[in-house]
Amino acid sequence: MTPKSSSSFAKTRSRGAPKPAAETSGTVRVAAIQMASGPNVAANLSESERLIAMAAASGAQLVVLPEYFAIMGLKDTDKVAVREQPGDGPIQAFLATQARKHGIWLVGGSVPLDCGQPRKVFNSCLVYNDKGKQVARYDKIHLFGLSLGSEHFKEESTIQPGDRVVVVETPFGRMGLSICYDLRFPELYRAMGDVDLILVPSAFTATTGKAHFETLIRARAIENLAYVIAPAQGGYHLSGRETHGDTMIVDPWGNVLDRLPRGSGIVVAGINRAYQEGLRKSLPALKHRTLNCQGSVRVDIV
Repeated sequence: MTPKSSSSFAKTRSRGAPKPAAETSGTVRVAAIQMASGPNVAANLSESERLIAMAAASGAQLVVLPEYFAIMGLKDTDKVAVREQPGDGPIQAFLATQARKHGIWLVGGSVPLDCGQPRKVFNSCLVYNDKGKQVARYDKIHLFGLSLGSEHFKEESTIQPGDRVVVVETPFGRMGLSICYDLRFPELYRAMGDVDLILVPSAFTATTGKAHFETLIRARAIENLAYVIAPAQGGYHLSGRETHGDTMIVDPWGNVLDRLPRGSGIVVAGINRAYQEGLRKSLPALKHRTLNCQGSVRVDIV
């Protein structure tokens, strides 16, 4: 962890706003990992192992890795070359082993899984329980596209979009899964129903991250009265790409509990369900909703 570098948002508080909950006997520690992954899967897994051990040693019971933690290739097709079959492969075996070894719930921010097409993969968020069993999988729904100056991205060229919203029942509460660009689509989170935690493993570009990442993360926390855990890629990559970083954990009132602006490391914070329930009782916005955003969307609760 590094000293906190709060933004102007974090410094601004309205009069009488609830303070972040202090860590008590009812608090569960969670951790988000930040990396600057490269094209070598083995090297990235080695770095992940080091950071997972740090997070577990800090007392975290839930640890979340960033998007593309296992590979940030020299070109977009590199992730297709290392895709794995669901339930089989070195990346998935690594996640299961680390979860079991440390007795933690571990989330692989995204893993390239076979989608049945030779030139594409699913970009999948995988959740493992403290016994090392995979209990949930979410395939990224919204695919990033950007054409701004010299920056050009088109995830649809190598990624097959998912079509299911996924919510996981955990010892820490109901946990909604999303990945990076999903963050810009609030209807996804509304479709989840009432969730206690939202995960947003990301690899935001430096340009879009600087402009929008914190604002969007805190908005999702505030409007859903939920904790948001947002691990990120943060730094320069061998491909020449620069990612924004600013991994953070935000409470249901929008307070940034811990953050890491750049580089490899971890952020750790406590989630307090009693504090969250108190906020929801004082401001029952979730009960005041009148529009149904679920519609015909399939929501898997696992």
